[in-house]
Amino acid sequence: MEAHVTAHSRYVIADIDNRLYGSFLEHLGRAVYTGIYEPDHPSADENGMRRDVIDLVRELDTPICRYPGGNFVSAYNWEDGIGPKDERPTRLDLAWHTSESNHVGIHEFAEWAKSANTEMMLAVNLGSRGLDAARNFVEYVNHPGGSYWSDLRKKNGRAEPWDVKLWCLGNEMDGPWQVGHKSAAEYGHLANETAKALRAFDDRLDLVVCGSSHSDMATYPQWEATVLESTYEQVDYISLHMYFENYEKNTAEYLALPMKLDRYIGTVGGIIDYVKAKRRAKNTVRISFDEWNVWYHERKNDAKRMKEWGWPHAPALLEDIYNFEDVLQVGCILNTFIRRSDVVRIACIAQLVNVIAPIMTAPGGSAWKQTIYYPFQLASRYGRGTALQLDVDCPAYDADIAAGVDYLDIAGVHDSDAGTLTFFAVNRNGKEPMDISISIEGFGEAKSVAHTLIKNDDLEATNTEKNPENVKPEAGKGAQLSGSRLTVSMPAHSYSMISVQL
Repeated sequence: MEAHVTAHSRYVIADIDNRLYGSFLEHLGRAVYTGIYEPDHPSADENGMRRDVIDLVRELDTPICRYPGGNFVSAYNWEDGIGPKDERPTRLDLAWHTSESNHVGIHEFAEWAKSANTEMMLAVNLGSRGLDAARNFVEYVNHPGGSYWSDLRKKNGRAEPWDVKLWCLGNEMDGPWQVGHKSAAEYGHLANETAKALRAFDDRLDLVVCGSSHSDMATYPQWEATVLESTYEQVDYISLHMYFENYEKNTAEYLALPMKLDRYIGTVGGIIDYVKAKRRAKNTVRISFDEWNVWYHERKNDAKRMKEWGWPHAPALLEDIYNFEDVLQVGCILNTFIRRSDVVRIACIAQLVNVIAPIMTAPGGSAWKQTIYYPFQLASRYGRGTALQLDVDCPAYDADIAAGVDYLDIAGVHDSDAGTLTFFAVNRNGKEPMDISISIEGFGEAKSVAHTLIKNDDLEATNTEKNPENVKPEAGKGAQLSGSRLTVSMPAHSYSMISVQL
């Protein structure tokens, strides 16, 4: 099977926002407790945070981390997580039917974020609470001093404000499962008034309004239109979420799902343009795709378990063990975001540790990289610069979700500072290798090429605590440069990163 690709310096999509490679941590399962925070762990720092996890997060080089939820935030009192730990209340979390000790709050998360070399993306509760709690939280976090909330922050040990710029106005408020669920009109009004109040405090803030939880919601896409008509001039981003499933164990259909993701982004992008034109607005709202990942391995089992347990603290929950097939899916998802980087400026893999996550930990034990860690790491590290509009000619197949699904899923990025062209490619064909010819035009001389390959003959292959490197990148073979032409062969069902030094 052959594919022909052209990359030209003049055909570009957009400069990629580094926050496209963001992450997410929610007070859910073991994401926080025995995930990032375990004071008795041998690697724990002075704040009780696991250094082994911090090291793995730093390797991902994820620029932002969304916190504290997720569904959790819609009934969360942020004040419960400040002050002396032994005085903080234990609360019942209605979202996940667990108990929350509040031993980790904004101070602890901020210190962890600094250690992990990531910026905070904070969410306010617009479910059970509203404008007042939101403005107080922002004042506590961002005001230098001389007010009630900023002085309380100082009393609690943080003299300087954290100056967090990116704030989410609630979470999945279109979802009937959400504590404080609202109609689009109700939420749009509340979000607009909250945004106005936050901008009265600081008009430099970047604000994210809730879009649809997924594109199968009965209210989609009218939700986006209604909410944006209420909030357009006051917000900077609209959030979208999508999770990917393969219950039928059909790899071809599974790997076609990013076509649905692409349509989702395209539709909401069109709604943004429509509302902007209708309101004669001068600002441009973009998309924050702040929850995405593969999620199905443990989903049904855990839904049953949650109905049977009491109110446990930090139970093992939603701990999907990812396989090699999921590497291919995550690669296709990231490629979609790169190709849509003109409108998708922020994206957050959900989540970061233990809960549907690229990093797993054992309480008191080791931390290791799941299979999906690697395509995310490669894209985060080398997918920064300018996204290229590639011309791709390759065989395709028809799937239930879409016709004409290319067997080659590829995205290209030009990093002018590093002098590199990087291509991220997935061969969706499980039976045949793919010989790829890439014509490189307008970039100057191509000096050398490096090929990184992730391949395993078993789609179900996983990484475990005892075998943490079963699936990992290796040096590819056979990538060659001949003048302005690059050729490489990709094995059936494989992921590749091809980097050209200019």
